[in-house]
Amino acid sequence: MTTRAEVAHVLRRATFGPRADEVDRAERVGVDATVAALLAPAGDDAGAARTPAPTLPFVPAVPATGDPAKIQRARQQVLDQQRTATLWWLDRMTQADHQLPEKLTFFWHGHWATSVEKVRDAGLMVLQQQTLRRLGGGDFGVLVKAMLRDPALIIWLDGQTNANTAPNENLARELMELFTLGIGNYTETDVREGARALTGWGMSRALQKSMFDPKRHDGGVKTILGRTGSFDADGFADILLAQPVNAEFLTARLWLRYASAQPLPDDVRSRLAAAYRARRNITDLLRALLTDPAFADTRGQLVKQPVEWAVGAMRQLGIRPRALSDKQQRQLLQDLEQLGQVPFAPPNVGGWPSGAAWLTTSAIQVKLRMADALAAQAAPATIAALAAVPAAQRPEALARLLVVDAFTDRTRAVLAKSAGNVRQLIALGLASPEYAVM
Repeated sequence: MTTRAEVAHVLRRATFGPRADEVDRAERVGVDATVAALLAPAGDDAGAARTPAPTLPFVPAVPATGDPAKIQRARQQVLDQQRTATLWWLDRMTQADHQLPEKLTFFWHGHWATSVEKVRDAGLMVLQQQTLRRLGGGDFGVLVKAMLRDPALIIWLDGQTNANTAPNENLARELMELFTLGIGNYTETDVREGARALTGWGMSRALQKSMFDPKRHDGGVKTILGRTGSFDADGFADILLAQPVNAEFLTARLWLRYASAQPLPDDVRSRLAAAYRARRNITDLLRALLTDPAFADTRGQLVKQPVEWAVGAMRQLGIRPRALSDKQQRQLLQDLEQLGQVPFAPPNVGGWPSGAAWLTTSAIQVKLRMADALAAQAAPATIAALAAVPAAQRPEALARLLVVDAFTDRTRAVLAKSAGNVRQLIALGLASPEYAVM
């Protein structure tokens, strides 16, 4: 028989933060049916329909010299678009009914870590995000080839400067090291030859699209990972995808974000890699991961990333970012920035850290402040439902609301002291160790 803790574990990992009613439904149908529904959700996503992607017109490059007022207006327009895009995605995360595709999109954003801080075009970042959402659950090879043509990634890794006369190796290197194979599975010669295969691709900011110039492409013979031929970008991608280590690399990446920060056991790696190799399909890999016997034993082995923590809390408390006041929205973005994780702005090409990196003293202080703010913004219906429970039973009701399996005796004693103040009780629950770790 499926227990509530088992399905809650699946939902915590596969979504941004399950609500109690979602756990109720999952408990009734069991783990396998829950995973199947997460991977292939039925019906339209009404939440996604409420949050259409913003239309962000092209903003010309900010002039380096000239009228100071004009320069300032141009800079502000760029920043305003970045804020619009970020708040839109946070709103989408809280509103989406099909949560697994939304969280998978965020996973890929951290994997193909591209930052608006260098791209300087929120419209291009949204276009990349849409590519990740559209292709992220299917054939990984299709996603790789699409990303090699992604305008934001091309800017981020200097692909627009990669020409036959002066190849730039950044994209080729990171494509192998961080996106497909991992460190130690290629040589410097492979980097140089791969860069030659990628020559000719650039992008037009005004058109917000990538473009190929055959005059800038090196059509000569290259040798990459033991294969020789006149490879172009797609040929290079095919070589990487054919490497046996590609399956092990992706398996480890998804295990780290969805299952555990502990080393991946060899037998689990073999099972998951085999599931991926059959069709090179990410949904197949996620299905195998979420239903593997070892996955059930990973409870308590992941620390929520700041975005996971904040979005999960907003989903459970009935808070919609778009409905917040301008001041509250700005504070939300500022707090996420202080925590070190803002959508569209990963710190470097390696993406965001994991585990204990999110549990610093300074981060805990920011979370305490955010917990108070989120509790103050909780939907009236949420507050009323918790207030209707007798004070002595509110810690258990709070655990149900926040989908915490159980609070420790120590945490429960702290919560019991604030049981008479519902909003303070919620804030303490959000700041608890049990809510930070999943």
